[in-house]
Amino acid sequence: MKPMAHLGVGIGWRPEIADAVERLPGLDWVEVVAENICPGHLPDSLLRLRERGVRVVPHGVSLGLGGAHRPDPQKLAALGERAVALGAPLVTEHIAFVRTTTPAPALEAGHLLPVPRTRDALDVLCENVRIAQDALPVPLALENIAALFSWPGEEMTEGRFLSELVERTGVRLLIDVANLHTNRVNRGEDPAAVLDAIPLEALAYVHVAGGFERDGVWHDTHAHPVPGVVLDVLAQLRRRVDPPGVLLERDDDFPPEDELAGELEAIRGVFDPAGSRPSAPLPAPAPGSAANAGPHPTPDPAPDAVRTRVGLAQAALLSALVAGTPVPEGFDRQRIRVQSRSLAAKRAGVVAKVAPELPGILGGEKAYREAFLAYARNRPMTGGYRRDALDFAEHLLIRELPADPADRRRLTAWWQERAGTRPARRIVRWARALVGRAA
Repeated sequence: MKPMAHLGVGIGWRPEIADAVERLPGLDWVEVVAENICPGHLPDSLLRLRERGVRVVPHGVSLGLGGAHRPDPQKLAALGERAVALGAPLVTEHIAFVRTTTPAPALEAGHLLPVPRTRDALDVLCENVRIAQDALPVPLALENIAALFSWPGEEMTEGRFLSELVERTGVRLLIDVANLHTNRVNRGEDPAAVLDAIPLEALAYVHVAGGFERDGVWHDTHAHPVPGVVLDVLAQLRRRVDPPGVLLERDDDFPPEDELAGELEAIRGVFDPAGSRPSAPLPAPAPGSAANAGPHPTPDPAPDAVRTRVGLAQAALLSALVAGTPVPEGFDRQRIRVQSRSLAAKRAGVVAKVAPELPGILGGEKAYREAFLAYARNRPMTGGYRRDALDFAEHLLIRELPADPADRRRLTAWWQERAGTRPARRIVRWARALVGRAA
């Protein structure tokens, strides 16, 4: 495996902190959520950072390479386009599943869920990784994820699972030390044992993030300061290897600029205590160049029967999490309930961001969340968050909600403007009747 180019110390670029990121001292690189940018219309802030020589790496969240289905060619092409547009030395994704397609209908988690550490799941993951590697113009690195629960009947430790994944595919690893700590609290897994087992020569870079513990569960929020226990795991990793890069993730509840700078400085103190690294990143290899080429192992295709077994197990779990069906045998039911509530709360928050008018129409944040959580209890998301917002509005209107006629008219107008060319007929009839009464 070729050595990874030096990245240095970076931060996750988010629109809410774009100006602050540009002013952060000693910043070597940034990571951007791939699905949040358009190659032909990159944010001005990212363009200015690139002009300064700050490297930008796209980080995908929607491929679901751990899912039973093969990767979506369109999603792979979109991720590759972003890598080329940004001049990125690599792209990154997650060892997770995010949706199911078997049996129909498709279910969306809206979240990164853990794959079972079994031979079947590893076979499927390895073939999916190979498909992704063949489609992408730059190397791929995969991140270990945080989890609230474990699968029953697992056959491998986390360290062994990651090690075999690298051995069979040649993929690089993005190690999130906050996720290692999360899994120590939630699943009893020793971060040191994982670090001892994985091939650290495959390390692409490291994530660091904050969270909090409540009632014996660690919540990996990316909205809290990085705690000392996570920096301690970073120090454990640093004693074993000199990582190519480290990055601070912050996705919500953004602190003042000086606090961000202080967190980066604390991370830099662990990552590079001697201050011996160069202050600027090395030149990136061009996508498709010989520096990015090189053979990687080709795993045997996973038999359809294996994909079917994995798909049925994932569908049963996801249905319990988002559709209120019984929890499959062997899972910790309390943890599944916690995860289910967490997914619903996250879904409500994201829908409020993509459709910010809804809380105002429904009488405020509290009334909106109560209505949305009641709607989501047995209605899984099937088409992304924007579609979810429309389905939620349709659900309310069918039930002649909200109760205030003026609010219903506002919600009807909002829905009609966004529903597209094929709205539900019953809503059209109801909306026309409402408009007629209002006239």
